[in-house]
Amino acid sequence: MKLTIENLSKRYANGVQALTDVNLEITNGMFGLLGPNGAGKSTLMRILATLQEADTGNVRLDDIDVLTEKLAVKRVLGYLPQEFDFFAKETARGLLNHFAVLKGLKQKREREMAVERLLDSVNLLDAAKQKLGTFSGGMKQRFGIALVLLGSPKLIIVDEPTAGLDPEERKRFHNILSEIGENIIVILSTHIVEDVSDLCGRMAVINKGRIVMQGRTLSTIESMKGKIWEKKIPRDQLEFYEQNHRVLSSRLFAGDTFIRVYCESPPAENFIPAEAKLEDAYFFYQNDKNWEG
Repeated sequence: MKLTIENLSKRYANGVQALTDVNLEITNGMFGLLGPNGAGKSTLMRILATLQEADTGNVRLDDIDVLTEKLAVKRVLGYLPQEFDFFAKETARGLLNHFAVLKGLKQKREREMAVERLLDSVNLLDAAKQKLGTFSGGMKQRFGIALVLLGSPKLIIVDEPTAGLDPEERKRFHNILSEIGENIIVILSTHIVEDVSDLCGRMAVINKGRIVMQGRTLSTIESMKGKIWEKKIPRDQLEFYEQNHRVLSSRLFAGDTFIRVYCESPPAENFIPAEAKLEDAYFFYQNDKNWEG
């Protein structure tokens, strides 16, 4: 499968330009879309999921016109939004069975087997009779994955799936995504850099509705090697360093302030080389100076 997005733009009625000339080509595997809150990620995901209209542009999933052939898209789509509500009094097995019927699994035996396989795959078999209102955040997200897997989708979109999960649930969720992302397109939309670094072979960064970079995740990290430097500074000197260096990020550790800067040659003032991370590239390409004009 191949998803091709060409010159996609969206402006809301209040004047906010959510997307501007978005161009992406996404093939089978895990694809990460990184961007801060308000960058346009959810708008793009909702358009791809046929829940929102674009103003201009073209989107094709193989030979399906995503913007006009919405029913055909829905037949092959699994969509897990950032926020979703469940029927709190329904059980996991009961609600999954209900959606399986809507997906066309009419034969009872076949449907029951499919439901059991899905509950097992997301490690919820032991909670099959538990009411959804009692589920933790991680359990809800795993149940959401079970829902999107109904009907063997060819395109799965997950929007901010690990926000608010504890480390154990996040790891479990990562494992599930890795397994399902081998033979179909899975788009992971998130502001959490580690999710993309851990899971996605290819990625893009979106900022203010524009795609500011895209490529292979490992190549993106490689491009930063030898150009990242770190230094401990007095906290009240942060503004000075931001004015005189390309500061990518700063953090407090044990009461001290550490900054990471981008520079192609060793900067002065006792900076030490630092291991390049995807986070460095993310902050580098988020900077307006790298793409405006």
